Formats: sequence, C-alpha cells, structure tokens
Amino acid sequence: MLILAIDTALDACAAAVLDTEAGKLIAQESQAMKRGHAEALMPLIGRVIAASGTAFTSLGRIVVTTGPGSFTGLRVGLSAARGIALAANIPVVGVTTLAAYAAPIVSQNLEPPVVSAIDARHDHVYLQVVSGNGSALVRPRVTPITEALNAWRFGAPHIVGNAAPLLAERWPSHAVPPVKVDPQAAPDIAWVGWLGAAVSPNTAPARPFYLRAPDAKPAKELAGAAPPASP
Repeated sequence: MLILAIDTALDACAAAVLDTEAGKLIAQESQAMKRGHAEALMPLIGRVIAASGTAFTSLGRIVVTTGPGSFTGLRVGLSAARGIALAANIPVVGVTTLAAYAAPIVSQNLEPPVVSAIDARHDHVYLQVVSGNGSALVRPRVTPITEALNAWRFGAPHIVGNAAPLLAERWPSHAVPPVKVDPQAAPDIAWVGWLGAAVSPNTAPARPFYLRAPDAKPAKELAGAAPPASP
C-alpha cells in the first residue's frame, strides 16, 4: 500500500510517500519552520508526489498528525489531508505527535520507558509515558513540568520530543538520570507513515487532538497507569 504521510503539527512541514510492500519511503521532504505551514504544505506535497512517481489516485491511505501541537499548524495539515482524501476517494487516519515521537524507540523493544514531551509553554508540557514495549504508563495529558518530572519513578527513561531538554535540565537529582535525551523539533515523518499503516480509520480519526482548548486550565496531577488515547 502507498501511504501519503503529512505533518505540520510542530516546527516542521513534512510529507512523505511510504510503500509498505517495499518497506521504505519512496519520497520525502521536510522543511523546518515555526510559521508558514499553510503556504508551504501543498507545494511540498506536490513535489513529494512527483518525486514518488505515483499519483494521488494510486494512494491507499493518507495519514496526518493530529496533535498536540500548534493549533494553526494542525488545522493546515488536517485540512489538506481531508481534502486530498475526499478528492481521491481514499481513507484518511490520524496519529498523535506523542505516539509518533515514541514509535521509533518502542520499535527497538528496549527496556527503558519512553517519555514523549512537547513544549506546551508557560512551564507546562504535553506528556505521554510508555514502557519499552509500548504499554501505557501515563496517558497523554498536559501537565506542569514539575509534575511531569514524576516520570522518574518508572525508571531511567529515554526522553524524546521538543521539550526533552526542558525535562532533562530539571531532572530530579535523587533520580537515576535519563538513558538518553533526544530533542527533536518534529517527529520522523517515516514513523508517521508507519503508524498510519498500523491503525484503522474507525479508531484513529483525522481530527484534532488538542488535550486542552487555548483557554483551558491544564491538568493538576500526573496520574499513574492508564490506557493511552488512540493514536
């Protein structure tokens, strides 16, 4: 199956065509940017489709990141994905940025837990914690950094995401330090594609995964074991 993957949720505008039968990307492009996704995305997608040597009608599915992330960026990607899917009469699915950050680490099936962290501003982060095999330890939420640091209790983690340095800088001195700190401005578009291949349109809709509205108050506590939200 050929899958068009799109990501505009954070500080990149990216698209790729994944060939699941060949097990690889056949075309991709990513541009680092904090603003301007709306102007950049459709020309970028056009170049990726041209480079892949295929056509929109040959795609089997479209996958797009649903957040958490920039409210404006998310709407750009989701609108493009839905529009292309409608025009080409193919399904569209959504995956979260937190899951996309964790996916390449979980794929290695290592022991350390994986902390996905995205800067939510005002000393808060969007957070998800999974075990090395991908099972949920802390479901996706927005939480103060001081409470996110309670993730130390799951063991020395691999921290990934654009807020990884924020957590690492304030990691409790009494806790075992992280095994790795992996600051990424945006998820790997290849793994957005692979997650999109694994989910169902019935359980992974392409709709915003904000975790909070712009004027909502963040969660007060970092809870323990809980099932993850659908990617």
